[in-house]
Order: sequence, then structure tokens, then C-alpha cells
Amino acid sequence: MNQLQFGSLLSYCPRGDNTEEIRRSREVMTFVKNDSYVESPPVPMSEWIASIMELRRNTLPFNSFFQSNTVLVPLPKSSLLRPNSLWVPDRIAQALVAHGFGTRVLRCLVREKPIRQTSTSPPQLRPTPSEHFQSIAVQGNLESEQDIILVDDIVTRGHTMLGSAWRLLEAFPSAHLTGLAAIRTTSNPTDFLSIYDPRVGLISYRSDYDDCMRDP
Repeated sequence: MNQLQFGSLLSYCPRGDNTEEIRRSREVMTFVKNDSYVESPPVPMSEWIASIMELRRNTLPFNSFFQSNTVLVPLPKSSLLRPNSLWVPDRIAQALVAHGFGTRVLRCLVREKPIRQTSTSPPQLRPTPSEHFQSIAVQGNLESEQDIILVDDIVTRGHTMLGSAWRLLEAFPSAHLTGLAAIRTTSNPTDFLSIYDPRVGLISYRSDYDDCMRDP
């Protein structure tokens, strides 16, 4: 697999201060990353995301990803998972299932070896798709799954998502895989339109560089 289709609900721009929307987008990204409480009465960001998706389901460009047998698989953290630690992709996946998106959450991907955190690494040192693949394992007694959505909180280049997809395909070679991120990075301020900007895109692997290109 050299390409993976994905959907994303929100967008944020990590640089530039030319609009209030761009500045707010970075705050929203932090809310997503920490599953912070928002709105009044307060709800976790994961719950807000699932509620918005349910409310606007018919207009979501990635609504067709969700079939009658769709299983949601949260992507692992870069570090080893510790008891009671915050695992935002899992919270998002659980909230989505509670709101009718997917049949269940399958926590089968685990990080066996910690790797560098993407958000704190310079671009040239960010973990590659191959590094993600090599540090992730599929665990548990699993049934044959046919329709799987990989769930993440933030997608940048798509390295984690594609490396995880490779590992899942080892366990489920006939599965249909797509990805879903709560928020995507829009690096160029001129390409940023708004925080709420649901899209379907494509993550493409470049074998010569062991990296990914993401569009949008």
C-alpha cells in the first residue's frame, strides 16, 4: 500500500498571524491534542467532535467511510502507553462509536518501542513511515476485519497513519483501510481557509525518501 485515503474534520495553521482564524486554529489544535473541555456546559473535545459530526453527518465528505461493519482503530502514541495516561485517538474513537460512527473500537495497535514525537521534532528528524511500522505491533485475538478506519487526533504528513496501515494489513490482508483525523496541519497560511473545513484527502508514500506527501 503506497496510498491511503483519509478524512479530516478541522484544520489548523502552525505559522502566521495574519488572521484571527489562524490564531484561533492553533488554540483549537491544543484543545484537540489535550482533549480539553470546551463549550458550556463543558464537554471534552472528543465528544464535541463526535457531536458535530453527528449533527452534520449528511454533509461530511467522508461520511461514506462509515459502513455497517466499520471498526475504528485508534493510532498509538509515540511513547509506550501507561495506565491511565491520556490517549486522545482512543477517546475520539470511543466518542464516534457512541454517536453511531462505526460498530466498535478495536485497540489492537500498540507501540512496542517508543519513537521521537512528531510535534517536537524538526521536519528532517520526524519518524518515518518505516520507523512507525517497525515500532508498532498488532496484539490480541482478532477476528477477520473487513472495513477499518484508523483514527488519529492530528495528521501532519501522514507517517503514523501509513505506517500503522502497513502493520494492520499484515494482520488483515483483505481489509479495506481508510484514515480519519480530527484536525490536519495546513502549513502554508495562504492555503488555510477555516478551522471547520472537512475534507477527504490522500496520503502518498515516497519510497525514495521514506516519507509521505499529503493532499490536502
